[in-house]
Amino acid sequence: MRKKILVIEDDPDILELLSYILREEGYEVMGCEDGSACRHLLEILPDLILMDIRLKEPGQNGALICSQLKSHSATRCFPVVLLSAEFNLPALSKACGADGFISKPFDLEVLMEKVREIVGQKS
Repeated sequence: MRKKILVIEDDPDILELLSYILREEGYEVMGCEDGSACRHLLEILPDLILMDIRLKEPGQNGALICSQLKSHSATRCFPVVLLSAEFNLPALSKACGADGFISKPFDLEVLMEKVREIVGQKS
């Protein structure tokens, strides 16, 4: 069974690029431009959530969403890796309980290394 990755990214070009790369690596990918998919995690059951910190929707913030997910017993098991160009990304990731972070602009090898570290090789 292929590993499933939920990508939450409000930039459609980056979302498309990440989706393409991850599919080429053998992962099942679901993309979303806002945090709304997080309300359906128990149906989606992702093996990893790649989430941008800055989301365009009012009130949407990847670090806040991550913190909320990690504070509930039903959703804390889902690994979250934050994506951002924020200068204080390591501190933000730690504060919200993220399982990792990738700085933008990201290197594809670094991205895939982090994905494999969390969900494993191609399935």
